[in-house]
Amino acid sequence: MTMLEDSPAQSTGSTAQDSSTETKPRPKARRPFRWVLRGVVLAIIGWATGVALAIAIRGGSPTDEIVVIVAYVFALIGWLAGVGGIEAFGRQWIGKKPQVNTDPSWGRYFGFSIDHKVIGIQYGVTLIAVLLIGGLAAMIMRIELASPGVGVVDLDDFNKIVSMHGILMVAVAVAGVLGAFGNYVVPIQVGAQDMAFPRINALAFWLLPPVAVGLLGAPLLGSFNAGWTAYAPLSVVNESGQILFNMAIITFGLVSILGAINIIVTVITMRAKGLTWGRLPIFTWAAFSTSLLAFTVTQFFAGALVLVTMDRVVGTSFFAPEVGTSLLYQHIFWFYSHPAVYIMVIPGFGVILELTTTFARKPLFAYKAVVAAFLGIVGLSVVVWAHHMFTSGMADFLHGPFMILTEAISIPTGIIFLSMIGTLWQGALWFRTPLVMAFGWLFNFLIGGITGIFLADIATDIHLHDTYFVVAHFHYTIVGGAIFALLAASFYWFPKITGRMYNEKLGTLFAIWVTVAFNLTFIPLFWAGMNGMNRRIGDYPDAYAGANRFASFAALILGASFLLFVWNMLYSAIRGPKAGPNPWNARTLEWLISSPPPTHNFVKEPVVVGAPYDYGVEGSVHAYFKDPDPAAPPEPTTEDVSAEVQDEALAESQEEVS
Repeated sequence: MTMLEDSPAQSTGSTAQDSSTETKPRPKARRPFRWVLRGVVLAIIGWATGVALAIAIRGGSPTDEIVVIVAYVFALIGWLAGVGGIEAFGRQWIGKKPQVNTDPSWGRYFGFSIDHKVIGIQYGVTLIAVLLIGGLAAMIMRIELASPGVGVVDLDDFNKIVSMHGILMVAVAVAGVLGAFGNYVVPIQVGAQDMAFPRINALAFWLLPPVAVGLLGAPLLGSFNAGWTAYAPLSVVNESGQILFNMAIITFGLVSILGAINIIVTVITMRAKGLTWGRLPIFTWAAFSTSLLAFTVTQFFAGALVLVTMDRVVGTSFFAPEVGTSLLYQHIFWFYSHPAVYIMVIPGFGVILELTTTFARKPLFAYKAVVAAFLGIVGLSVVVWAHHMFTSGMADFLHGPFMILTEAISIPTGIIFLSMIGTLWQGALWFRTPLVMAFGWLFNFLIGGITGIFLADIATDIHLHDTYFVVAHFHYTIVGGAIFALLAASFYWFPKITGRMYNEKLGTLFAIWVTVAFNLTFIPLFWAGMNGMNRRIGDYPDAYAGANRFASFAALILGASFLLFVWNMLYSAIRGPKAGPNPWNARTLEWLISSPPPTHNFVKEPVVVGAPYDYGVEGSVHAYFKDPDPAAPPEPTTEDVSAEVQDEALAESQEEVS
């Protein structure tokens, strides 16, 4: 039993919405690319204006770094104005009513829409595209590493490709789950019609394309070779593509902060009646906890890059040997970037626990402990950053405390891991693609957690630091913890977002394929790292040739699996069978409305009366929908709901699914 509706008409409301959508002709997109094209034109004009203004004031050439900075800022303003900022914000500044894109057709995905569902899809599609580009860079790297010596790229270009791959994939891991599914799902799970700040939500997304363009355009200025960490002093003295990296990541930090503010305020202020903190779905708790962390620490990475930029173009010496040295940069950078690991994986925790309880048909094991673990990770993650710096030359007396704190954070992480195990234990497991992906996540994140213990210990870290052991551990943690969760979420919420089902056989094949190929790629790299193979170098001694050849071959197989994923998603979104409102018989609010959801999510006001995961608990109801009629009788509680009415509602839900 998942919900009670207070009238017969509402009990079939989802079906009625689906059928009405079926009979109405789809609206045609009217000039769908006009907003994007206008944004591109104004961005180009802004760039040219910035170049001309900077040269007129200080001289120089269009490729001078300070000129590039000014041009980037002007281009960013032009882009935002063109894609809809003039209508959404500018009109209000002159006393007129703001306007936003209301195109009901597919063209709404190319405009400044304030619908959180449209924005979630925009994030998802954009970041999947970035994932594929980053994956292509990884394929080039593994082809180069398939044999010793210089092959398809020279050593400097290899470092540039490594840097590009790293920052693109980190961006996907940071924003993938939270940007796509945090935007789409969280407002519905809490019973809200939209985000708290819809226009700022749209603004945050439209800041994202310039980030991708800035990073991918960096090779025009020589690219960047300081890795995704942008360590000084190399990032101070390398080629001018580093400036575009800096500007793009500072912009990306703004995306993260604005998105975090929106989720925090939405969850605090816009929850449905009866949705107490103890009844929040676990994915919403994960998104809320992550947003607290992102809002608190993101500015430190941006601040570090501002200092690097000033060293490059203003003549300051923040990271010069006689001033702050590279240690200052590392402390500032890792104060963000270790919490960023949890910004990447906490949403993944939420996804995996959300779908595990659905497909195990059991209440979530240790719900309160998991919530406490999320908040514990938020607190502890900001006091463990220096375990990345055991070999950096920092004061020896700092080693012990940071080692202890790092190992302490494994306690809340272990609670989350055990919650999944406890939920699966003796559950009525339904092996659909999301659950198969969850088992892949479970195996991968287990390896990532175990190998992290070696890197938290000072003695072993000194031996393993800057080797391929770290590369393998990092991929098991981030790809295993964040990207696998992103893929699982894509399958789990696909029928809700599109109203159609993906191909289950192809989905299961992909889940098995990507899990096996991922492990075949990275397990050999543990051996290479333990035997001393350094990372971030495009050549290596012959002794490592066998392991690298095997890993490269497996990596190509891993990359090929994503062709199947993209095909399944695209074809199923267009031609897949109709899914119905609740194909998983789930209980949370997003599954109690039509697929896709209505424009404002709910035809009637949702009222929450019970826990979200009480599968198998007799008489349990999570929510019902209140008739807006003021003369309607008082809403019932879980105890007031009769067994007969629950059985009738469940039968109707099962008929819709079948």
